[in-house]
Amino acid sequence: MMEHLPIIVLVLSFICLLSIGTPVAWSIAISSLLTMLVSIPAMPAFTTVSQRMATGLDSFALLAIPFFVLSGELMNKGGIAHRLIAFAKTLVGSFPGGLALINVIAAMLMGAIAGSAMASASAMGSILGPEMEKEGYSKEFGAAVNITSATTGLIIPPSNVLIVYSLASGGASIAALFLAGYIPGIMTGLFLMIVASFWAKKKKYKVGKRSSLKEVGKTFIDALPSLFMLVVVIGGIVTGIFTATEASAIAVLYSLILGFIYKEITLPKLPQILLDSSATTAIVMLLIGSSMCMSWALSYENIPQDISSGILNLSDNKIVILLIINLLLLFVGIFMDMTPAVLIFTPIFLPVVTKLGLDPVHFGIIMVLNLCIGLCTPPVGSVLFVGVGVAKTTIEKVFKPLLPLFIAMIVALFLVTYIPQLSLWLPSLFDL
Repeated sequence: MMEHLPIIVLVLSFICLLSIGTPVAWSIAISSLLTMLVSIPAMPAFTTVSQRMATGLDSFALLAIPFFVLSGELMNKGGIAHRLIAFAKTLVGSFPGGLALINVIAAMLMGAIAGSAMASASAMGSILGPEMEKEGYSKEFGAAVNITSATTGLIIPPSNVLIVYSLASGGASIAALFLAGYIPGIMTGLFLMIVASFWAKKKKYKVGKRSSLKEVGKTFIDALPSLFMLVVVIGGIVTGIFTATEASAIAVLYSLILGFIYKEITLPKLPQILLDSSATTAIVMLLIGSSMCMSWALSYENIPQDISSGILNLSDNKIVILLIINLLLLFVGIFMDMTPAVLIFTPIFLPVVTKLGLDPVHFGIIMVLNLCIGLCTPPVGSVLFVGVGVAKTTIEKVFKPLLPLFIAMIVALFLVTYIPQLSLWLPSLFDL
């Protein structure tokens, strides 16, 4: 019993703190401290917690996160979302459930440029939500499509969470992770579009008019400067011209210039944009610091090794073990935010899957895709709350149209899990 005491203390204290409404970052830090107090005296335990939180943030790779957060904020306020929606409308507006498909494509493009699911859910929901209602779509269906499609931006690069995974995995290539995210991210988006189209057809939602080639060309040219940022950022990282951190700084400069050119960003608006991105960065960094502390506490108590050997003792079948890990990560995603989940569970599951011969880059995509589903589920699903809030509806009402979209995401997840080439083909093409 005594040998299992640290893990009992960790799990029970974390669940109790979350259940009484303690913020996730503090829940992680306090439960880590309580776990260490079981094994070591109070003074070293307190010192270790503060030291681990500080040293956890001492990483050059993490410098990319505040820059990508700021570039996402600049894009959100810089008129980029409007142009991407207009371009998406000309491509799929005439299909069944056209506005829902526009939401998915625009969210994928927005995510690929801004790398933030919450920014995407907020922008798409506020712009497309009222338009969908006007065309006779139910508010709940619009919110469900917006919530699930917003998460594709966390798989399609540039993605902050893939940078965090690179750190947690002990150095998986960020360039390889970025390239690995494209096919799974686009595939998930396509599955969401198929489900949305069937649902819209079933509900007999209005179909828009077909756009002419001239209209497609015009909206494409309008959106081209925004889309070109993908070429600059990802192209620069993949070809080795600059690192992910340098690319994030270039993304800020590019999006700032673009915002000024579009006349959507002005000097008086900049302080608020900087303030908003600083608040988001502070939350993310506090989560990273406290999660690194929990990772250390877990390692100190040999918990990852115990869990790893426990999983491997259950079965030696690769298919079964991957299924167990997927189910565990889906469960974790319901109760834990994405960043701490990646930092805490990567050291636990990565040794297991590498023993099975899985590539760390492939596992990174599996993990992020799993946790994306968690962002759409209560009680911690941040994207769910943003999407429901923007749509001015309730979680209970959104749940029914959300269910088939969840299933689409889970199908995509299992295809990515069991067909490694979906993740690894692009990185291998660039010798990464």
